[in-house]
Amino acid sequence: MKGVGDSTGLATQLGSEKLPLDARVKAEGLADRRSAALSDESSAMCAKGPAGHAASILLPGGEFRMGSDSHYAEERPAHRRRVDAFEMDETCVTNAAFAAFVSATGYTTVAERPLDPALYPGADPAHLRPGSLVFRMTDGPVDTTDYRNWWHWTLGASWRHPEGPGSDIADRSDHPVVHVAVEDAEAYACWAGKELPTEAEWEYAARGGLEGAEFVWGAELTPGGVHLANTWQGPFPWRNFGADGFERTCPVRSFPPNGHGLYEMCGNVWEWTTDWFAARHDPADGQPTCCGGSRAGAIEASFDPAQPRIRIPRKVVKGGSFLCAPSYCRRYRPAARHAQMVDTGMSHIGFRCVRRNAAP
Repeated sequence: MKGVGDSTGLATQLGSEKLPLDARVKAEGLADRRSAALSDESSAMCAKGPAGHAASILLPGGEFRMGSDSHYAEERPAHRRRVDAFEMDETCVTNAAFAAFVSATGYTTVAERPLDPALYPGADPAHLRPGSLVFRMTDGPVDTTDYRNWWHWTLGASWRHPEGPGSDIADRSDHPVVHVAVEDAEAYACWAGKELPTEAEWEYAARGGLEGAEFVWGAELTPGGVHLANTWQGPFPWRNFGADGFERTCPVRSFPPNGHGLYEMCGNVWEWTTDWFAARHDPADGQPTCCGGSRAGAIEASFDPAQPRIRIPRKVVKGGSFLCAPSYCRRYRPAARHAQMVDTGMSHIGFRCVRRNAAP
């Protein structure tokens, strides 16, 4: 089974995979330019942002079993990891919280900026205007190996307009903010005096103390027929029965918290982490303690081997989303992980923040 949005990115949608490699931006250069831009635009934000924005939960840290040997190859091998104490936002960052950040700083997200023609040589100039990738339900069964059947580059789509022009977030202030690239998430976190979590921190937090459990809440997807996360029910991507009460994103705190008091750690929206993606876990890929801002993995390993001409690095996103279905993407589990190009926000990707150096 393929996952929702496999290797989806702006470069893929704009056809850059067909361009000569020497015409592609090198990943190191892209990362350097993004870091410089973030530093230039948000250094003042970090100084004047609040000490914290969302309510946080203190997690004591400890050792846990990370990954899984039972599902997708990238989750293997299951192994022991240890994390230090840290605080994590009890919910994803909401539209209201992100709006406060934008109001205070004047920040413009990646989706709201025109694309640099130098990064997408040969692309139709009309496609270089601001926009983002939007999910659209299909009219009937389609080839689920081609995500372009349901993901569409939509001019004008952004966190303010999740489905594109004509849509808004007026009645979604308590929904997770979406259409945020990793740069946007990092800018918000910096302003809030926080950071994005490592993959190990995120998975430790999601498990809620349930060692080796399949789901955030235990062993069954719907214990007693009760839905405990916002996922897809029905044949993907053309019919969602909405048995969990939602067909798109839902307000934060719509479902019970996990054992650590954290809400919607699986389903609803994918969440950014700091780790570069690799095809499988390397238990020796970093320090035994995965806090302190470490970024496991290497940038070179994060490139998509199926699209060798696209040199845009990918980071790990966790948690699955409202688009994950038993028939297509069983990634609404703590161990599940997915690769996402760093320049690309989508209508099912959000984030939450952590603060380190917390008291044990």
